[in-house]
Amino acid sequence: MNAVLICPSARPAVANLTTFGPLAAIPLLGESLVEYWLTHLALNGITEVKILSDDRPEQIAAIVRNGARWGLKAEVITESRELTAGQAEIKYAGALKNGSLKEILTLDRFPGSMTPIFTSYSDLFAAIFEWMPKAQTPDRVGMREIRPGIWAGLHTRISPEAHLHAPCWIGGNVFIGANAIVGPMTVIEDRSFIEPEAQVISSVIGPDTFVGRIAAIHDSIAWGSLLINWKSGASAQAPDPLLLSALRPPLLARRSEGMFARVNDLYARHKDDFQLFWKHLLMNKEG
Repeated sequence: MNAVLICPSARPAVANLTTFGPLAAIPLLGESLVEYWLTHLALNGITEVKILSDDRPEQIAAIVRNGARWGLKAEVITESRELTAGQAEIKYAGALKNGSLKEILTLDRFPGSMTPIFTSYSDLFAAIFEWMPKAQTPDRVGMREIRPGIWAGLHTRISPEAHLHAPCWIGGNVFIGANAIVGPMTVIEDRSFIEPEAQVISSVIGPDTFVGRIAAIHDSIAWGSLLINWKSGASAQAPDPLLLSALRPPLLARRSEGMFARVNDLYARHKDDFQLFWKHLLMNKEG
């Protein structure tokens, strides 16, 4: 049995989220919608999946690869726009093995839910906490419920003096300092740093985000230096990096910086060789 997954394009109601990646790849409780759905499909006997994406398909492909992680065959296909379910069926039903197309799904909701989550920030916030008890999928390693309603990931350091209030989800490689208040209704995504005495209540902290000790984050989605009130949808950039900031640049920026850093490092280590090469090249040109 086979399926087609349609990755959503930008949704105006949650436009700020697409700053950090395509919506199907945004981490929600540590994993993306495409990962949750591939797990769900694999558990339900799907063997082949085509994933259609018009928004940064290379990022979707980096997550999915060939689908071996889920024990199925997966392929990411670049589209020029987001297709409807009907358009996808016409275009791809015959291309799937034996033509046995079982499902066509748009990745704008969690598995098993009929409620779209990208219709507003408040809908997204509510859906995250509805999904939280189900986020510990069978293929997931490392997350554990350390107290009723409180989950924590691998290599996370939580001060004994921190105050955790259920429900809350704390991802992997997170630091939470002494006398910090986390929860209730709070998600701290992977690799974030919550300084001592900071407050994070009824909020989602995105991955790789620093929250300073003077910060009191309430009713918000904080991602890097961006702060979004999930009730009103209003957004703003934090004025002070000691209050709220990104621990690492966005993915695409990191990739670019990494390339230039490697070039600079290569030049630094072989500077004399490069100079000799160019001198030799110029001499031959002049000759």
